[in-house]
Amino acid sequence: MSDRTIFISDVHLGTRGCRAGLLVEFLNRHEAETLYLVGDIFDGWRLQRGWHWPEAHNDVVQAVLEKAHKGTRVVFIPGNHDEVMRNYFGVHFGGIEVKNQDDFRAADGKRYLVTHGDEFDAVVMNAKWLAHLGDRAYALLIWLNPRINRVRRLWSRRYWSLSKWSKQQVKQAVNYICKFEEVLAQDARQKGFDGVICGHIHHAAIRDIGEIRYINTGDWVESCTAIIENHEGEMRLIDWEARNNRQHMLKQRAKRRARSSQKKQSRQEA
Repeated sequence: MSDRTIFISDVHLGTRGCRAGLLVEFLNRHEAETLYLVGDIFDGWRLQRGWHWPEAHNDVVQAVLEKAHKGTRVVFIPGNHDEVMRNYFGVHFGGIEVKNQDDFRAADGKRYLVTHGDEFDAVVMNAKWLAHLGDRAYALLIWLNPRINRVRRLWSRRYWSLSKWSKQQVKQAVNYICKFEEVLAQDARQKGFDGVICGHIHHAAIRDIGEIRYINTGDWVESCTAIIENHEGEMRLIDWEARNNRQHMLKQRAKRRARSSQKKQSRQEA
């Protein structure tokens, strides 16, 4: 059975940190009536500095276009990294509708403001040079992630994100996330919405801020998360990376049990 709505954001196609393979796997296993692409689906900033577009990134585009072709309503709300698409509000590309924001009504009747969220980021709006500088520093951390994980695989298969860990350790970053969430919730409240669904800060969450439900889709660089709404209006956060880790651990345990059972059977036969 398909879900009612899927929300994803911050895929950053065109960057080396994009976990495109996991996203294709997620899209192939989930169907919904509507798919929201909540900004930064491709990274125009990074592509301007150097072209990087492996086959897996093209597979993501094809997976989305195939859903649109089969009847899924696909809504693309550009972010700051794919802001070039803000020149095409109201235009349809291969069945994909481009919008600035959206007024989304969930199955339970609640109204949500759907927006990427960068318009509430003072750094992005008022000091773009600083945002680009921060983007380069972030890119360095993302570049280090796979190199660190190649060493970690010697004793553990679990993926670990240096960039995500760094944000969690820096007090200013934590304060920024909290302030960002509060400002979006306040804006949704003032506009008469019951909640807000956004991306931008790569920090997945579903929580209540006063009477406003704040939902952040996360990203497909560090955490590989998405938001899914079922036909009753329930919103749930899907952590695809954690799911893969759990499945890998279960497979490893099954292999160890099988080897242990084989050894035990060999000893008995001997």
